Amino acid sequence: MASFTVTPIADFPKVLSRLRATFNSDKTKSEEWRRKQLYRLLDLVNENEAQIAQAIHADIKKPFYEAYVGEHLTIKNDVATALNNLGDWIAPQNVEKPLPNMTDTVQILREPFGVVLIIGAWNFPFMETLKPLVGAIAAGNCAVVKPSELSPVSATLIASLLPKYLDPEAFQVVNGGAEETSALLKEKFDFIMYTGNSTVGRIVMRAASEHLTPVALELGGKSPTVVDSGVNIPIVARRIVWGKFLNVGQVCIAPDYILVLKDVHDQLVAEMKKVVVEFFGSDPSVSPDYGRIVNQRHFNRLKALMPSAESSEKIVCGGQLDENSLYIAPTIVDNVGPDSKLMKDEIFGPFMPIIQVESITEAIQFIRGRPKPLALYLFSERREVAERFKKETSSGGLTINDTLLHGFVASLPFGGVGESGMGAYGGRHSYETFSHERAVLHRSNIDAAADVLRFPPYSLQKLGWLKMLMSNSVKSSNFLIRNGLSIGLIVGLFSALYFYAEKGGFFHQ
Repeated sequence: MASFTVTPIADFPKVLSRLRATFNSDKTKSEEWRRKQLYRLLDLVNENEAQIAQAIHADIKKPFYEAYVGEHLTIKNDVATALNNLGDWIAPQNVEKPLPNMTDTVQILREPFGVVLIIGAWNFPFMETLKPLVGAIAAGNCAVVKPSELSPVSATLIASLLPKYLDPEAFQVVNGGAEETSALLKEKFDFIMYTGNSTVGRIVMRAASEHLTPVALELGGKSPTVVDSGVNIPIVARRIVWGKFLNVGQVCIAPDYILVLKDVHDQLVAEMKKVVVEFFGSDPSVSPDYGRIVNQRHFNRLKALMPSAESSEKIVCGGQLDENSLYIAPTIVDNVGPDSKLMKDEIFGPFMPIIQVESITEAIQFIRGRPKPLALYLFSERREVAERFKKETSSGGLTINDTLLHGFVASLPFGGVGESGMGAYGGRHSYETFSHERAVLHRSNIDAAADVLRFPPYSLQKLGWLKMLMSNSVKSSNFLIRNGLSIGLIVGLFSALYFYAEKGGFFHQ
């Protein structure tokens, strides 16, 4: 496989100019062209399954199973969703018309932004780069794709494959590090999507503001997991351990910490320890189903979070490290306090802090006292508790009685709120994110005589007519009142037809 090659910064203006010319030619706006590109993207994923899995494994030692489900299958399903629904998505949307516009055509049209920038992430180097591209293609955009330099093998493969499958006049890959990304952000794009941490997210947003470019930011955060009393602990433990240690905890919506009611704390901890052994064996370092930390910098960051011997925090499972292989064992830390270093920032690694709470109310207050997370997980068999979490908390997504799964449902928006991000993607939401909602009114001349009411010279009589025609009123819940005018018009029409028929019309022919 070719080595990672940085795209020269001097080439950036030429790349943008080439894509801008393509977009201005309008070739990307036809449904036929969009479908062809989506089918070619599907071919890219299907025909290079082994290469893609090998590249991901070379970068972060992700098991083939996780690579297939989390990357290959996710992209494939999103492309299929777009192809199955593209006709409906791009069709004009007729909307409710007020009385003065009854003879007009009133619609919403979705139009592409133009030339967009997609900055991918290293933890899912194909999915978080190519899945947003599905939406960009479906919406009719041209795109610059910037894979993460922290997964260089995957980035190199993307740069090699994309021009072989997609129209190179409309899609270009740019590779590089912080310097190249900074230079790229100085160029004018029509939309930017970034997946990564909040520090770089702020940089992206500041750069975009120079051109008033809209952005979508998928940033992550500390996603809480709340465990209520009365739950099935073996099921809960398995679902939490799976969600936390998938990809060694390097998942933006991974459970970041647990808030557990005290009466089920001991049982949950004991069961989670058993599940770790069940999933990864007594020595996870030799398990083919457990990956590695992406690089030395992230390893050092996580190592610094490890509780010291003097700490009141207790490692009840794991804690082993091997710097040579960038291995950190699945680690469960008990007796964690709210001011712990484990609770300051998103962990993004295989540490699971556990905090005990007295009540669901305390758990909700704890969550509300912190920035809004990208995901929130609740395990409870009580309907009233589930309703409280829907109403009293805010997060990018909420999954009840499992972890991660809302991120795999194409019909649900995937994105954050507040400090965990803005905008969403996945299925139709990707299409909407990468397109502009355009208001269109096509005026009719049938009622041109009524134009006099809005033209000078003005009068109180004209104003009275306009008030009657244009004023909205709150709709009544009563069917007859709410639909009285329509019913009256229909009755009047049928009465007129009947009168016409009785006087020698239809009935006497």
